[in-house]
Amino acid sequence: MSETDWDKVWVKVEHATKQFFTKKGTVTALEDVNLEVHDGEFVCLLGPSGCGKTTLLRMIGGLDAPTSGTVEIDGEIVDKPSPMMTMVFQEYSLYPWRTIAENVGFGLEMMKVPKDKRAEGVAKYLELVGLKDFGNSYPYELSGGMRQRAAVARALASEPAVMLMDEPFGALDAQTRNKMQRELLEIWEKTKKTILFVTHSVDEAVFLADKIVILTPRPGRIHEIYENPLPRPRDRTSVEFASLRKKVLQVIEELEQENANL
Repeated sequence: MSETDWDKVWVKVEHATKQFFTKKGTVTALEDVNLEVHDGEFVCLLGPSGCGKTTLLRMIGGLDAPTSGTVEIDGEIVDKPSPMMTMVFQEYSLYPWRTIAENVGFGLEMMKVPKDKRAEGVAKYLELVGLKDFGNSYPYELSGGMRQRAAVARALASEPAVMLMDEPFGALDAQTRNKMQRELLEIWEKTKKTILFVTHSVDEAVFLADKIVILTPRPGRIHEIYENPLPRPRDRTSVEFASLRKKVLQVIEELEQENANL
C-alpha cells in the first residue's frame, strides 16, 4: 500500500501521558506519546513488558483517559468507547450461554439493528472467518483458535473503522498462532480495516505490521517507529525477514538492558 492510500488519519495521539495514583505514589505508565495511524494501516505496538502497550490501546479505545494530552479518532476527541472502534482481547470474551452466531451478533443487537439485517451481518462475518458451519455451536465446543476467530467476527460485525487487538493470539500454541496470523492478514486484506495490534512477539510484529511502534520501558515513550519494507506474503525463513527481526529484537534488548542498569 502506498503513502497516497493513507491520506486519512484515523487515530491521532498527541502528547499523551497516563498516570495512575496509588497508595504508594504516582506511577507514570506513558509519557508524552505522539502517534498517527492512517486509514488501512496495520500497526503493531511492541515493547518490553510493562511499557504501557495495553494502556495506550485502552486510551485509544476510550476505556481509559489520558492524564494529559489527547487522543482523537477521525478528528474527534476520544473520551468514551466509540462504535467506530472495537477491541479484541487475549481472552476470547465470548458469552458461554450464547451460540457463536449470537455472540457475533451481540454488538449489532446492542445497536438495535433489525433482526434480518443482523442475521445477514452475522452470516457474512462467520463465512469470512471460516465459521459458517459453526453458528449454532457454543464456545465450549470450539477450539481456542476457532473461539478467537469468533471474537474477530464479532468485532468486525459492527463495521468499525478501527480494530484494536490486545495480544489476541497470546494464549494460543505456536502452530495455531501462526495460522491465526495468516488468517488475520487475509481478513485485513479483504476488509481494509485499520488495525492496532499489541504484541510482545518481535516475530509476530515483523510478520503482521506495516508499521512497528517500539515503546520504551516504563514510563512508556515511543522510542522508534519502523516502516516495515517486507512485501507480502512474508516468508519467516527468508534472509530479509530474519534480518529485520534481529534488528528489532536488538533494539528491544538494548532498551531492557538500559532499564535494568537504571
